[in-house]
Amino acid sequence: QVQLVESGGGLAQPGGSLRLSCLASGFTFSSHAMSWARQAPGKGLEWVSGIYSDGSDTYYADSVKGRFIISRDNAKNTVYLQMNSLKPEDTALYYCAKDRGAYGMDYWGKGTLVTVSS
Repeated sequence: QVQLVESGGGLAQPGGSLRLSCLASGFTFSSHAMSWARQAPGKGLEWVSGIYSDGSDTYYADSVKGRFIISRDNAKNTVYLQMNSLKPEDTALYYCAKDRGAYGMDYWGKGTLVTVSS
């Protein structure tokens, strides 16, 4: 029973920061890549960031590159998304997902809501 539980969402002001966490269970976390994706109100899913199984490589959508940082702690079965210099357009429901690369994401969390507004 794979479980992915996101936390850390909330309200932030433009230019502010938030750190999202995703606690994973039910699979060998350290053997799998992980990703974050988001869905803004009225829009489709957007892949945000990914990280290799051991954290040796990271990937970012152009929309967040230079502002967001993905990391993981395999000892804690947790992947993080540090979000800096937040913009109103970052407002979205953020999902953590187990990432199979070209095969897509096979398991998803329920999401954590991030609202960026003054």
